[in-house]
Amino acid sequence: MTRKNILGLSGLLIALTLAGCQSVSNFGNSVGNFIKNEDSNAVEPSALDEDFLATLVVNEVWSKRIGKGAEELYLKQTPAVIGDYLFVADRYGRLAATDVGSGAITWEIQDKNVQYTSGPGGGDGMVLIGTGDARVIAREAATGKLRWVAKVSSEVLAPPRASDGVTVVRTGDGNIYGLKSETGVEIWNYDRTVPSLTLRGNAAPVIDDDLIVAGFDNGRLVGLDLKTGVPRWDSPLAIARGRSDLERMVDVDAEPVVIGATAFVASFQGGVAAMSIIDGQIEWTREISSYASLAVGAEHVFVTDDQGTIWSLDRESGASAWKQEGLKHRFSTAPIFHDGYIVIGDFEGYVHWLDATTGEIVFREKIDKQRIISPSISAGDLVLTYTAGGRLVAMRAQ
Repeated sequence: MTRKNILGLSGLLIALTLAGCQSVSNFGNSVGNFIKNEDSNAVEPSALDEDFLATLVVNEVWSKRIGKGAEELYLKQTPAVIGDYLFVADRYGRLAATDVGSGAITWEIQDKNVQYTSGPGGGDGMVLIGTGDARVIAREAATGKLRWVAKVSSEVLAPPRASDGVTVVRTGDGNIYGLKSETGVEIWNYDRTVPSLTLRGNAAPVIDDDLIVAGFDNGRLVGLDLKTGVPRWDSPLAIARGRSDLERMVDVDAEPVVIGATAFVASFQGGVAAMSIIDGQIEWTREISSYASLAVGAEHVFVTDDQGTIWSLDRESGASAWKQEGLKHRFSTAPIFHDGYIVIGDFEGYVHWLDATTGEIVFREKIDKQRIISPSISAGDLVLTYTAGGRLVAMRAQ
């Protein structure tokens, strides 16, 4: 990838300091401001068709403002369905447990003088949140009662997760912690050196039974034992190439998707790959650069590349089924698969629904004046989207 292409990715907010050294409080904004390349030609977003006619009926079921959103900070604070609740967090220390069907708030708290930097994660009866001052806060999912607070080595951008008595935390400086879910006491720590130049964000580790699947900013995917943190395998997903730090960026900022014995994952300036979680061997790979997470459904893998093009790949072989270029340079979110459709948000606050079989855009609606950074989530028959301005919208296809 050329320097011109990299500079066109203003929505990435590339961190120009050592990972973990730059806190959210002093992190600059640039999403929606189009960075000019060396030829002084601004990268313009694809224009939306003014004559577009929806062929799918999608209705808003409920909406509300929860918190103040991410404002000008590139924080993917995606809401999460944990147990019986939908949890929503914002940068300013607000955490709310809501009813998925109605949006009614069951409980909420306001942590004073705390900056939440991750979205909510959970497990073991808890809701977990990461902060900009390197803490993990655990609360009872049902009541919001504080269970414990643990100190880690750097800010936490990825949602912490827990299973079988172990809470797994990914920090911005390349560490993965295993904490005791009952108390927050450290059990183990896996440390990985982080390159000096990285993207703003970390992929959350995925827990699959007793295995943790985690991607790193050096382009590697690692399988760790949940109880001990000992690596079972360590595989290169992407190899850094080029002379400059920009050209050598190969961050794995896409959260792996584990289906059966295969993990599907993508890296920036690397590729999309299917990898065995048994031994870390690559089953297939495609040279598609992405910093967004993947979606898997209907025997296909769906990915948003670093230019905003949406791809559908065969799950078994990686062969292309279709690609949709109508959202290019619109800083499209990661796709989600929902009941035969792909749902994607963009920098102007639009939500786009695509037919998963053909890639055709069948519905779109502007739900906020603020951009959408976080991917939508599928919850039963609803699609939930949280904007950077703090608006949460639940939609249902008819």
